[in-house]
Amino acid sequence: MKRSWLALALGASLGSTGMQAQDVRIDVPYTQFVLPNGLNVILHQDHTTPTVSVNVWYHVGSAREKPGRTGFAHLFEHIMFEGSGHVAEGNFDQWLEAAGGNNNGSTANDRTDYWEDVPRNALELALFLESDRMGYLLQSMSPAKVDGQRDVVKNERRQSYENQPYGMASIALSENLYPANHPYHWPTIGYMDDLTAASYQDVVGFFKSYYGPNNASLAIAGDIDPAKTRVLVEKWFGDVPPGQPVAVQPTPAAVLAEEKRVVMEDRVQLPRLYMAWLTPGLLQPGDAEMDVLANVLGGGKNSRLYQRLVYDLQIAQDVSAFQLSSELGSAFRITATARPGHTLSELEQEIQEELDRIKRQPPSARELGRAVNQYEAGFLDQMEQVGGFGGKADQLNHYYTYTGNPDYFNEDLSRYQALDPADVTAMAARFLRDDARVVLSVVPQGKPELQAQKRKTSQ
Repeated sequence: MKRSWLALALGASLGSTGMQAQDVRIDVPYTQFVLPNGLNVILHQDHTTPTVSVNVWYHVGSAREKPGRTGFAHLFEHIMFEGSGHVAEGNFDQWLEAAGGNNNGSTANDRTDYWEDVPRNALELALFLESDRMGYLLQSMSPAKVDGQRDVVKNERRQSYENQPYGMASIALSENLYPANHPYHWPTIGYMDDLTAASYQDVVGFFKSYYGPNNASLAIAGDIDPAKTRVLVEKWFGDVPPGQPVAVQPTPAAVLAEEKRVVMEDRVQLPRLYMAWLTPGLLQPGDAEMDVLANVLGGGKNSRLYQRLVYDLQIAQDVSAFQLSSELGSAFRITATARPGHTLSELEQEIQEELDRIKRQPPSARELGRAVNQYEAGFLDQMEQVGGFGGKADQLNHYYTYTGNPDYFNEDLSRYQALDPADVTAMAARFLRDDARVVLSVVPQGKPELQAQKRKTSQ
């Protein structure tokens, strides 16, 4: 395994586009089985270090919420750390830390995940703790706990969004990219009014609907014996009752048929420009092309927009571009902050020229190679880790959830290695339309005149 990773890394570093590495296959051997209660289990051996990662994904995130009841998925993530039927409040962290482990969780649009990284002799402790909150959380939940964590989440929203410079921009972008009934319209953290209105019974209902083993997958990676680990999984998770079947949720279409210009005043000193488009969903055709395009345009100090706006013209403090990939569709964003004395209209004009250019002329082989090699380097670095966010246990769950194949590593990387410069240009022309985007200007309070002024589009 190590030799194949090294060969791939060397091949990527030697080639201009990483193509030489395509014939090296990455394999992450795994054992997979399903418990009678529906829990999908994935086991992977990695004896590099005497550690193990226990990683649980529930296929539920903010996209499963409804208008008027947003923020439940994230609120529930907090509640999952507040004790369960056989684990008193506070003991979850205390016992793991005493064993030399650590843990965390996160909520996104499409999933909620929890993980514990522990020494190999603490594997059973991690399995006990994770299974207890999967099967017996309601025994310890109370209205007081819900109220307590509701206040924590509301304070987190204030710190991360309302009181953060430019913090409300991401919410405004989603609200304008997606229609009101689309599950990506509202923020993962939820709206204040919805969090206030969330009742204890609402939270209990959310758990019963989505937190059953039949809507979850458990990945265990590290210094394990698969046969012995299976026995432990059956011991601790086998008695967890299945939840009710989770129905497929119909998703309304998200279509932008116009350019939307939005202005937001904030307590900031410098105006900032955001441009956003709807793009292909996670792992779908076009997703990798848009990822590479983001790198070419705004991925670091050697990117086109950074060189042009920050170094050459010196009209921007910073600029970046990202493909924010999600299951039901993605969003491509460009963000740039004006330097003192410069306007958002100046920034938009220069960005537009680069967009028009990339739609006409493919990126150079060097640009494409740099982007692909950077992706490969990050990909390989993640594969060296078994735990934490993005480690192999997390990735096994990620691939299983979105493709049904836990070992999708090679297929994922191949999406990038197979790209041709013309592919990037074709997707830029198709999705980064001037008449189907959101242009958001965040300006200092009382200075709406600093917004980016609408220009005549080229399309």
